[in-house]
Amino acid sequence: MKTKKNISKVVILAGGMGTRISEYTKTIPKPMIKIGKFPILVHIIKHFNKFGYKDFLIATGYKGKVIKDYFFKKKNFFKKLKINVIDTGQKTMTGGRIKRLKKYIKDEDFFLTYGDGISNVNLDKLYNFYIKSKKKVVLTAVRPPARFGHIKLKDNKVIQFKEKSKLDEGWINGGFFIMSKIIFKYLKNDKTYLEREPLEIIAKKSFLGAYKHHDFWQCVDTKRDKDNLENLLKKKKNKF
Repeated sequence: MKTKKNISKVVILAGGMGTRISEYTKTIPKPMIKIGKFPILVHIIKHFNKFGYKDFLIATGYKGKVIKDYFFKKKNFFKKLKINVIDTGQKTMTGGRIKRLKKYIKDEDFFLTYGDGISNVNLDKLYNFYIKSKKKVVLTAVRPPARFGHIKLKDNKVIQFKEKSKLDEGWINGGFFIMSKIIFKYLKNDKTYLEREPLEIIAKKSFLGAYKHHDFWQCVDTKRDKDNLENLLKKKKNKF
């Protein structure tokens, strides 16, 4: 049976424009938004490193030079890690970015995640699930943080008010994938969205598995998301 050491590379997609949080992304790419002392990207790298992973491929695009310059300046801080920042094009979609990294990944299985999602997912358990499931691709399924309360109206009166819970939400793709080389078969060009045809086809072929993560997960799409993570850090209740 494979061991964890059979996966060495971690791919982080960090090339999008982050238009929904433009108050920050006018000057920096979204993965470089700081949560506490460190950019989102560094929180992600530190999490993978906690589980022993040291080889990172960061796929950049929009304002990628900011990411490249950051890791060059901090190279002594990250000297025990191998961090390769690769320009995968300004307008390249998620699947296209992965395709451009094929020469670095070759035929290895690899981790893949997004540069704007922070989680405390147990990567050892995720890996074990991948091996036992015998699927070609496994994603981490999460329940999104509840955003809205639920009210029931009769005429103009509120007859029920209920704070929305995570249980009211369906499962969504939380990133933190493990992928085999088969993924490259379905990545056509720079315009390919990973989340559309490639994963849809793989799912239809029953090659796609989902590891259910019930604990902390948060993407940074809005200023509210950033503020929420900052508050968790200040209260020392952070789970990442």
